[in-house]
Amino acid sequence: MISLEPRARLASLRAALPHVVCVAMWTSCVAAQEPSRPAISAAELVGLAVSNEVADAEHPAAKHFFRSRKQTPKGSQTRLYVETKDAMAGMLIAVNDRPLTSDQQRSEVNRLNWLMGNPDQLRRKRAHEKEDEDRTLQIVKALPDAFVYEYAGTEAPYAGAAPQTGASQTGTPQTSAPISPSLVRLNFRPNPRYSPPSRVEQALQGMQGYLVVDLNQRRIARIDGTLFKDVNFGWGILGRLDKGGHFYVGQADLGDGTWEITDMKLNITGKILLFKTLTMLSDEVFSDFRRVPDTLTFAQGAEMLEAEQQKLAAAPTTAKTIPQ
Repeated sequence: MISLEPRARLASLRAALPHVVCVAMWTSCVAAQEPSRPAISAAELVGLAVSNEVADAEHPAAKHFFRSRKQTPKGSQTRLYVETKDAMAGMLIAVNDRPLTSDQQRSEVNRLNWLMGNPDQLRRKRAHEKEDEDRTLQIVKALPDAFVYEYAGTEAPYAGAAPQTGASQTGTPQTSAPISPSLVRLNFRPNPRYSPPSRVEQALQGMQGYLVVDLNQRRIARIDGTLFKDVNFGWGILGRLDKGGHFYVGQADLGDGTWEITDMKLNITGKILLFKTLTMLSDEVFSDFRRVPDTLTFAQGAEMLEAEQQKLAAAPTTAKTIPQ
């Protein structure tokens, strides 16, 4: 080691000090910008988020009126939906962003009237919705055990479509933009020790991707999964999902503490019962959320949809393209 006289050492220190200060300031700045990793493990965070998702699904906090635009290889369809205590009421309002003709509008109204006049069909519709909800919840409940998770940094809020809230139907003030939470990304891969309890969860064994969790509310903001191998059901006899299949679901806080799905992308192919081709290819965006009374009936929801349809039909001819 080279020995320096005290004065020489002091001079060297003075010369180096500005550089040391710059490095210290840069390091401090980087540390301030880099968000701290949660104190709990990635698996524990997913477990907490899933618990909140399950609680919300089993005890929904609010109902909403909203818009959907679904893009497929055949074109786009825009619909209005309203959640009611009986079942979801929906109405097609545009095809390829062009409003329906008068005959098509009447057909939509007649379909809703037919449902209102057939309580058995309305109950069947609700039963199908409940089956879909139960299957989705079954998958969500499996997430903590089906995968191995690891932290992979943070993400910008709402990379997908941010929900747009409107005037409340119940008098509750609505914000014009969603709250921007702190979002953390967790990569996942199949847990080799996981044994699917049914065919519903079996597809998870061939999937990898990432979750984005809102640290403030412990909710799943996004899930993005890709099949890295073919997945067979019933030894391939019942069906198969092809390698490369991809799905994405995003959801967000509407600003009043309730969460709704804001965008969904599906690109999945396969076979059903060996011969029937399965193709799910769509990109759907949900927006214009408005609160409605929790006690809203299907008939009242249908009236709301028809009133909105009439409002759109009465718009000036120069504004006949339905906004996306």
